[in-house]
Amino acid sequence: MAKAAVQEYLKKALADNSGPEALVWLAEQSQKITHSTSPNAFFLAFSKASRHFKKETLSPALVPLSLEESGMLPFSISHWDSLQAARTFLLLQLPQEKTSWMTTVQQLFETADMYEQQALYAALRLLPFAEDLVPRAIEGCRTNMSLVFDAIALNNPYPARFFPEANWNQLVLKAIFMQRPLYQIQQLDERRNSALAAMATDFAHERWAAGRAVMPEVWRLLVSFMGPQYLEDLKKVLASNDALEQKAGALAAYQSSYAPAKELLAAYPQLQEACATGAYRWEELGIEFQKNRV
Repeated sequence: MAKAAVQEYLKKALADNSGPEALVWLAEQSQKITHSTSPNAFFLAFSKASRHFKKETLSPALVPLSLEESGMLPFSISHWDSLQAARTFLLLQLPQEKTSWMTTVQQLFETADMYEQQALYAALRLLPFAEDLVPRAIEGCRTNMSLVFDAIALNNPYPARFFPEANWNQLVLKAIFMQRPLYQIQQLDERRNSALAAMATDFAHERWAAGRAVMPEVWRLLVSFMGPQYLEDLKKVLASNDALEQKAGALAAYQSSYAPAKELLAAYPQLQEACATGAYRWEELGIEFQKNRV
């Protein structure tokens, strides 16, 4: 999508969520960055933005921004804070000569603090030369800081659009390991694959062996690949004393096209009926699981 359209979108979001002094500062810094022959003005503004913009969530009424031209789903920045939006706006002021732009942005990734990294990774989808930043995004997924990992993995169309399958699978598995909400991973269903289903069930077996619970959204990854190798797992989940886990097993069986899985579900008519009427949804199961963790 055109740089100008993204800038206008961010300006509107910031105008609705920030004071006039902060907006004047942002306009001044933008002019300095645009007309500077070195990246120093940008680095300074990116760092000092925290003095002018707060980590307060933006208005949830923001209309999602279309990214159709880039092959990505529309997204909303309503989960961003004002500081993220301001820093993203500053990023878009950098002159877009590829060599110097990449050098500047890579240097910023290397020196950024946690909140600066959050802004950078969440903004990947809006940046020029986005595909060239795939190695950086993959590297970022290695972090153990949930704030930074979430910026890449959750509510972000970038990984689904650009990550190769192996790296996509690692992102999803890390989200499971960190017990992050899978329902916030964009295009999770579209990018399910047999290798990911197998790895997810291996992880579930490890959790069971350690006497630990398995997050219910794991079973969502099996829906398109249900087969004889997963029937014993499905039996265990459907017979679980954990109501949330049982609901997840029922939904996985109901949504699969594997007849033996549906036969197993038929032995639980109440669960089957709930699935048929839409009473169970993956997002709602994920939300309930996250609430129970708090």
